Amino acid sequence: MSHTILAEMVATVWKVVAKPGDVVGPDDTLVILESMKMEIPIAAEVAGTISEIAVAEGDSIDEGGKIAVISINPGVASPN
Repeated sequence: MSHTILAEMVATVWKVVAKPGDVVGPDDTLVILESMKMEIPIAAEVAGTISEIAVAEGDSIDEGGKIAVISINPGVASPN
């Protein structure tokens, strides 16, 4: 099972903090977006292993754009 992290706004990727293979927990920062001169950390939302980071530093991302995919570790509840 996997969970996809999507952008909630139009922004620029300021910094990529995590990489594929990293084990993350809920609220761990994956990337930091910049919009209207504000830094917005984007968190994992679920515990698991990052299988994909779909953005790079300097990329522009639209609302609903894919940021990352997390493979949910067995025995860990999904956010829904």
